[in-house]
Amino acid sequence: MIKKRVFKTKDEVEVTFEWPVDDIEAISLVADFNQWEVKPMSLNKRTKTFKYKVRLGKNQNYQFRYLLNDNVWENDPDADGLVENDFGSNNSLLSTY
Repeated sequence: MIKKRVFKTKDEVEVTFEWPVDDIEAISLVADFNQWEVKPMSLNKRTKTFKYKVRLGKNQNYQFRYLLNDNVWENDPDADGLVENDFGSNNSLLSTY
């Protein structure tokens, strides 16, 4: 799940990425806005989700994927779209327009 919070007085959008715990022990967000570095998501035991929050520039497109349990790549079903990557699969697309 992706939640976007637009600020009227700033050129930023606060984006919260969420993924349900299910049978997952760890999940990381990997994105072009963090130079494709693996960034662990925080576990919220109350909501039983992993979360990662970031502020991004408005009117941009960003690519990202999730890395589950350090070995399975997943896209977000709530992404704004998919973009083909150089590895023969797709990346999730996030739009802040």
